[in-house]
Amino acid sequence: MITFENDARYDITSLAREAEDAARTVREGTGPGSAMRGWRDLPVTYKKSDEYVRIGAIAEEIRAKADAFVVIGIGGSYLGARAAITALTHSYHNERAGADVPAIYFAGKNISATELAELMDVLEGKSVYINVISKSGTTLEPALAFRVLHAWLSKRYSAEEMKERVIATTDARSGALHDYARDKGYRLFVVPDDVGGRYSVLTPVGLLPIAVAGGDIDAMMDGAATQRSMCEGDRFVQNECMQYAAARTLLYRTGIKVDVLATYEPKLAYVAEWWKQLFGESEGKEHKGLLPTSMMFTTDLHSLGQYMQQGARIMCETVLSVAAQDNAVVVPQSDNALDGLDAQYGMAMGAINKIAENATIAAHREGGVPVMRVKMKKIDAYNLGAAFYFFEYACAISGYMLGVNPFDQPGVDVYKKKMYELLAESAA
Repeated sequence: MITFENDARYDITSLAREAEDAARTVREGTGPGSAMRGWRDLPVTYKKSDEYVRIGAIAEEIRAKADAFVVIGIGGSYLGARAAITALTHSYHNERAGADVPAIYFAGKNISATELAELMDVLEGKSVYINVISKSGTTLEPALAFRVLHAWLSKRYSAEEMKERVIATTDARSGALHDYARDKGYRLFVVPDDVGGRYSVLTPVGLLPIAVAGGDIDAMMDGAATQRSMCEGDRFVQNECMQYAAARTLLYRTGIKVDVLATYEPKLAYVAEWWKQLFGESEGKEHKGLLPTSMMFTTDLHSLGQYMQQGARIMCETVLSVAAQDNAVVVPQSDNALDGLDAQYGMAMGAINKIAENATIAAHREGGVPVMRVKMKKIDAYNLGAAFYFFEYACAISGYMLGVNPFDQPGVDVYKKKMYELLAESAA
């Protein structure tokens, strides 16, 4: 059960009935945004589809032929893939890429000319495939990056070769990218109509890049399917998705403004980025919601740790905790005792990391920060798929408990409208 670490001040069971009602709204599709609930069934339906089989086949082809694979997308069109690839591959994947898997790069996530130019420098002389991901094809950042990289690629490969090297993940029937890819004869994968970007990691949006990087997408879908069985349950005491949603709702109603996702494993850094978008876009409406942010511990304990411990008491903490630690590295014996670590000789670094986690939770609780711990057994494809699904379902429940539509993002559309207005003015 999701609990507040050693803290009896908060009783989430007081919101059990409300959480059960919100979960029922998600299951039955009776709330706002209900048409965008296709993510719920992906673990049990999409894996049986012909398109899922195509993902595996094309990923295998790319791994055999490419030196570099570039994913072009922003927000939900890249964060899930990047989160999984960062978690599941070697921390220095691109330096080790070779015969088995290509190097993986991400573009279209900003408008930095410097970063794009430097990416093309790195790609020079390599066998390159690109996967452009956009439902409409008109989102500014990926559209610009695709223009630049497509032009760069077109100078190196024939039109026939481009049909193999450019893959579009987009709308099934219409849109600028769909029409362009059809006209050029590029291979297409579909962003389902009933799945929003931040819930799309278990669609081709996330699964194709993850498979190209060597991730076990079958195990990821199996983990999500197992988690689905728990999340779909109707009893609060057996449903940790409800419990997490209730915990965050209870804290929000007591005046907490910020939820900090903390993890002690750098491989989960982009899971935190994905989580921030999921909850930020789903709940940040009508001047409501906890601000989702993140810290990487123990690194940030030496920068933001002071604020966490003694700053304004406006925050709670979600610790994404990994039970199985890597014990491959142990503290060696030293020829001096100047660092004061002789007592730790022979101790696994992973064990020390877990002690740091427990000590920090205790310190933050004493400092007045409510701490929730969400546990993963280990970092692998199965457990990562379960974590993705857990947070998606909990977010949907939490949004309804907050009284907002957890599946739209009208505020993002305001920024886009203003951006295109200014671009039109500058071109006049």
